[in-house]
Amino acid sequence: MAGLTFDKRELGNLEYSLQREMLATDRRGGYMSTTIVGCNTRKYHGLIVAPIDNSDNTYVLLSSLDETIVQHDQSFNLALHRFRGVYEPRGHKYITDFEYTPTPTITYRVGGVILRKELLWIHKRTHLMIRYTLVDAHSETTLRLRPFLAFRNKHELSKANMYANVRSYEVRNGVKNRLYDGFPWLYFQLDKEEDARFVPAPDWYYDFEYRQELERGYDGYEDLLTTGYFEMKIKKGESIIFSASVDEMQSADAIREAYATSIARRTHKIDFLSCLHHSARQFIIRRPGNRTEVVAGYPWYGAAGRSTFISLPGLTLEQGYKEDCMDVLDTMVGEMHNGDFAGNASAEQAADAPLWFFWTLQQLERHIGAKALWERYGAAMKSILAAYRSGFYGGCVAMHANGLVWAAHEGRALTWANSVADGRPVTPRAGYTVEINALWYNAVSYALALAAKNGDKDFVAEWKATPKLIKASFLEKFWLADEGYLADYTNGCEPNKAVRCNQIIACGLDYTMLDDKQRIDVLLTVRKYLLTPKGLRSLSPHDEMFESQYKESPIEREAASCNGGVWVWPLMFYVKCAFDLEGTRFLPTAHELLDNFDDDIQSYCIGSIAEYYDPNPPFAPRGAISMAWSVGGVLYIKELIERYEAKAKRNTTQSKKVNNNKKQIR
Repeated sequence: MAGLTFDKRELGNLEYSLQREMLATDRRGGYMSTTIVGCNTRKYHGLIVAPIDNSDNTYVLLSSLDETIVQHDQSFNLALHRFRGVYEPRGHKYITDFEYTPTPTITYRVGGVILRKELLWIHKRTHLMIRYTLVDAHSETTLRLRPFLAFRNKHELSKANMYANVRSYEVRNGVKNRLYDGFPWLYFQLDKEEDARFVPAPDWYYDFEYRQELERGYDGYEDLLTTGYFEMKIKKGESIIFSASVDEMQSADAIREAYATSIARRTHKIDFLSCLHHSARQFIIRRPGNRTEVVAGYPWYGAAGRSTFISLPGLTLEQGYKEDCMDVLDTMVGEMHNGDFAGNASAEQAADAPLWFFWTLQQLERHIGAKALWERYGAAMKSILAAYRSGFYGGCVAMHANGLVWAAHEGRALTWANSVADGRPVTPRAGYTVEINALWYNAVSYALALAAKNGDKDFVAEWKATPKLIKASFLEKFWLADEGYLADYTNGCEPNKAVRCNQIIACGLDYTMLDDKQRIDVLLTVRKYLLTPKGLRSLSPHDEMFESQYKESPIEREAASCNGGVWVWPLMFYVKCAFDLEGTRFLPTAHELLDNFDDDIQSYCIGSIAEYYDPNPPFAPRGAISMAWSVGGVLYIKELIERYEAKAKRNTTQSKKVNNNKKQIR
């Protein structure tokens, strides 16, 4: 697989560099994100974006930091901002190099001056450190650093106002700022104790323009406050560390020690796999109170139940982090009530989310064993199944007498295709849906198998007849014999015959209601109409509702994402089904599918995979720049490949042994 490289000749080309964003997280809900040239193009960009309490609410504290080089009374601003229709200053023209590992590093050249900037986001703290090194200079050089502050929710925008506290308060080797009550203090400090000063010069800068927000159909103009700037002499070969944190550093030595300790722990993200592994770790966050969660996607999503269960095996188990997987599951199980998860993991908000829990457990079983799994999660599994049978929320989600699960709520989309446009679900799919009932059958069957292994005879006696009932009803309502694929949903009338990716889930689960011939037919249908190099289309191009182009308005874009948009995570069920049917013969094709994501680490979000893609070439990435179930899905496919490669190796070894025995007999 390809290594991580950047075209240094193109760094000054904004069409190249502004399409490449970087992301670093603190593993507790905060992050740093901007483009590789330091120009913010989203309201979600910032150098310090962090929660200020124990919630999903995240705030942009430090938006950006301008660097200026001064020689011979001439100033060269290395920053890059876009104001209404114009870039100013245009510091990108001085950039000569960008490196991503072990930490994002930008090199500038201004005449005879070469300055290297290394951005380090500290794990488990709300703390940014930037080390500036004057690699070369032939005259006395001054470095100025000007912070731009926002202190606002990441979903909102800051506007100039008279309520912001524009004062800076002196602390050790720097200053502290807090624009509004209720926020933490933000400490700006240097490890340079001599020839450095902070110059108070409060001022509002107006109309920063965020192009990505405007293209998405949202407000994209912001005012930011600067309270002043740092100014210091810097000598050739000297390094100066700028520290920005919600905690005060006690000395210059403490700043240097914190930087050295953190940079030494960083892994080298040099190729596809190391980048994906690093990206996977960024989604796992640990909050106060022993809460471990999965962020659904950066930069605008928080934790989401369905996404957590779908992405968790790929994010954790593929790297052997079974403890992280169980910590997340334990957090969610600990918040269960009456057989349902809390918040957006509940059946009320996501009718399939509790059923994905069983799929996650199936992957975990290979790492901890059936006995340990049943002891730890058996009670939760049984309570969930009982709750579906009894019905949630007045029967909006419930098992009917035919064994199938009904899911319908007025004005709400309860399946994964839950995009809303103009206040209404884009794809409501109310009734019996194909993937929910496939997951339901899988959940009941798996729970029965575990119960039997662990001697829970009462549970087996209570549920043993249910899978047969579900299967008979499912095939009657969903299998389209003439067409050779599965209906998407039915609400008691005619089945919806739209060719969507949801049906592949029914083929790729461990417990499936389809025979091999039916699975082959579905696989061929999906391959013909939905398969792309980046995943599966959400709808066939031959459907009248298919949307082929990215839309600028939020309403049209939400509709397009579920009516044609290509999603990565369903691809893992396509690959799983193909392996089930073809065995090791599918390995070359599986490798090709995995290799199709090679280039993704080079653009959009460096080292990660996007939320979804356009349905037609060139399959441009869209949505969140780094998505948990996209990264988890690709890593799950990689694990499937490794499993079948090991099987192929065993078969080869066994074949050699048989041949050797035959020779000996002869």
